[in-house]
Amino acid sequence: MTLKISVYSDYVCPFCFLAEQPFYEAIQGQEDIEVEWMPYELRPYPNETLRPEDDYLQITWRQSVYPLAKEMGVSITLPNVSPQPYTNLAFEGYQFARENGKGNEYNSRIFRAFFQEEQNIGDVDILTRLAEDVGLDPKTYRHALEKRTYKETHEKALAHATSQAEITAVPTFVIGKTKVSGIQTKETLETLIEQERKKKKKKLTFLMDGDCCGPGGCS
Repeated sequence: MTLKISVYSDYVCPFCFLAEQPFYEAIQGQEDIEVEWMPYELRPYPNETLRPEDDYLQITWRQSVYPLAKEMGVSITLPNVSPQPYTNLAFEGYQFARENGKGNEYNSRIFRAFFQEEQNIGDVDILTRLAEDVGLDPKTYRHALEKRTYKETHEKALAHATSQAEITAVPTFVIGKTKVSGIQTKETLETLIEQERKKKKKKLTFLMDGDCCGPGGCS
């Protein structure tokens, strides 16, 4: 039986980017797992987005993000994009990529572009080049963004995240009927996956014990 895992994240959340590595390591080679990436905008328009020069952001990165990234062996930098971009267009592009069989590749490329290359992932030109990097047709992709073809699809996914899945922080993993927020180790994820395979549960179990980001910031 296929085990479904939904991963809620935002492209400007550093802990979401760092959470990718242990997650992919945990599910590697397991063909009976279906992964669905789900959007959760931390600061949707017209809320103000963060600025890299803000003291709060600088402190969070020095005290939390950089030490954790070093421990995990992952290259990451606080992007010098000010203010940080809104992520709705990038997520609409994800819906296009998913429909064309490139959802996972696109998701990873957007994260790397922002947190390793300091690219403005709110810019249509940049997003189009990134989409082409993962094998998507750039003209069709750009047309979809400019015409807002996937706006409704994205908004429905956002509504699901807040009203049905009750997501309040990212990254959040919904593994079967277990929901866990924050970065998790490969071993923890493997344990949760194995537990879900062995039991049938009627209620959702919620755990929150890792670094994550919410609308008010990262912790």
